[in-house]
Amino acid sequence: MIKDILNSNEEILPNTKQIEVLKENFPACFNADGSFDLERFKEYLSDKLMVSNEGYELRFLGKNYARLLASIDTTTVIVPDEEHNNKPENKDSQNIYISGDNLDGLKHLLKSYAHQVKCIYIDPPYNTGSDGFVYNDNFNFSAEELSTKLSIDEEQAQRILDLTKSGSASHSAWLMFMYSRLLLARDLLTDDGVIFISIDDNEQSNLKLICDDVFGEENFVANIIVQANKRGQTYKQLAKTHEYLFVYTKNVSTELNELSKGQGAFDKQDNIGEFEERELRNRNPKFGKFNRPNLYYPIYTNPNSIDECGYCPVSLEKSEEFSIEILPLNSEGEESCWRWGKDKFNRFNNSSSSMESELVAKKKNTGEYGCYEKYRKGTFKAKTIWYEDDLVGDLSGEDDDIWEETNVITEQGSKELTAYEMGDAFDFPKPTYLIKKVFHIGSNDGDICLDFFSGSASSFEALLSLNAESNDTRTMIAVQLPEDLDKKISNDSKTEKAKTQKVLDFLDSVNRKHTLDQVGLERIHRATSKIKETYPDAKDSLGFKHYTLEEPNTTTLDKLENFVPEDQGMFLTNDILTDFGTNTVLTTWLVHDGYGFNADVQKIDFEGYTGYFIDKHLYLIDADITKDAIAAIVDKYETDGNFNPGNVVLFGYSFVWTMTEDLKMNLARLKDTEKNLRINFDVRY
Repeated sequence: MIKDILNSNEEILPNTKQIEVLKENFPACFNADGSFDLERFKEYLSDKLMVSNEGYELRFLGKNYARLLASIDTTTVIVPDEEHNNKPENKDSQNIYISGDNLDGLKHLLKSYAHQVKCIYIDPPYNTGSDGFVYNDNFNFSAEELSTKLSIDEEQAQRILDLTKSGSASHSAWLMFMYSRLLLARDLLTDDGVIFISIDDNEQSNLKLICDDVFGEENFVANIIVQANKRGQTYKQLAKTHEYLFVYTKNVSTELNELSKGQGAFDKQDNIGEFEERELRNRNPKFGKFNRPNLYYPIYTNPNSIDECGYCPVSLEKSEEFSIEILPLNSEGEESCWRWGKDKFNRFNNSSSSMESELVAKKKNTGEYGCYEKYRKGTFKAKTIWYEDDLVGDLSGEDDDIWEETNVITEQGSKELTAYEMGDAFDFPKPTYLIKKVFHIGSNDGDICLDFFSGSASSFEALLSLNAESNDTRTMIAVQLPEDLDKKISNDSKTEKAKTQKVLDFLDSVNRKHTLDQVGLERIHRATSKIKETYPDAKDSLGFKHYTLEEPNTTTLDKLENFVPEDQGMFLTNDILTDFGTNTVLTTWLVHDGYGFNADVQKIDFEGYTGYFIDKHLYLIDADITKDAIAAIVDKYETDGNFNPGNVVLFGYSFVWTMTEDLKMNLARLKDTEKNLRINFDVRY
């Protein structure tokens, strides 16, 4: 441990920590070569945000408004689907399906899952003009209010509001819609997290620019080409056959998983099996010592220990045996960097036996030594073109640019829905096979995966299927807008009315509400039945919990606004808890306080009054607390060594003023007891 610290300290500069903080919070201020853009940083810190300087590309109209929306907290509450969630197959499941606006969903998730999501896949609206995308903003700012918040004049504020209120489908409206959501998504990703985004020609260039801004240009991995229609969709004089899949990581050193490889020609063999050699030096001219300092380090080899394949063992430690230094230098002798960091080097290297190691050295024709990875036949790296194998041919001599397997083609998604008798519920749903590839290379057993444009729930089925096939327990979280289809059909064109009616007929056939999220819920149920039949012994229970995000209605908002705690006196005069429900309040608070959607809460009876205890919090939500209940709470603190919540949280609308004060006074006595507890008393309204 001490040696690792000493080695790490050699790379530390006086401003290393400060640079790491800036990269974490302001990735858009770093150029592709790793240098810091001070002028862009100044723009972020300016207290005068000039919308007149915003326009197309990175300065699109409404960019600062999108940043504002990402900062404003959601006022929605989380309503649990109690009947569904308490079924045996669901009650212990970690998988989550959220019906609600994904902007609200992301804000709730951040309170419990910040830096915990390993892989995100989204298939957002493509803004084709016919995909139904229009910007529809629920925030009711006036031009005057917005001009104050953004430090702009009212005319400029009105231009932004026109985008949000008129249902715009412009480039700026789409970018504003995506920017706020991607900002929140970035903060959900783990430090080694990865996001995959499907898109087509309409916005792919803008998506690249906005992702460079949000995730940092250096964290761009690839723009994968995905065959969408092998016959070709007519587009002017061309037939478009493909879409795109952008890949960005949270951190430049993130390593993606590899995929199963078909039969190929591997001309070498060691004690483990067949392999081909690949130089460990990164050949990308963009990457070098300057912007990848953690990937630039010396490797040492023992030239006197040569195996039958002509390889020598390697080590990170210099010694009498390991005396030859190898640096990642290109053919011109310029400093490059390795493809692997030291941690991965140590995991795959066996310096005592080159025949049992995945890393070796070999003398080149120039007389210098190079370091090589043994590349096994079992896996290959996903690169930039995914399509059907009947178009590929033999890959034995290729550089793995192409995935061989079938069914990546996106037409397959519609076939899958048809197999579930769900017909035209969604236009061009993504096939599960494609998304399984995404989750395979972007996540591992036990990781959390997220799709906040869930649509037909292809991603949910893909992850459950992947778990069953590999006997893993990844967790899936999905968010889908519960669009009102009755309202939609009244505004549809003649062609769209017919398609929407098919969806309504389908939902009626399965006794579901007329909202779009119900299609996804039904698809998950049908998919899990199929997966259970195919993989009866899989670890994953295939269940999931369902929650709905709801805004308080106008009547409830009026009650909240007019509520004055001091007016309650000794008698409760409101029914606000009835409007929400105890479980809704509790669920919303648990997520808010970081316990997540699957919190294990303990119900405690305090002389007839129910409290909810978990870790550092005791929640008191119901009305009609009594003096006996307050005494029982204090007694629990004093006598139960395992009961030490430092935060007592009250639903303020359920407590008359006298009882609130009585509870405060009694809990304050605990600081003078043997436990010496100082209770944080939190009354929430």
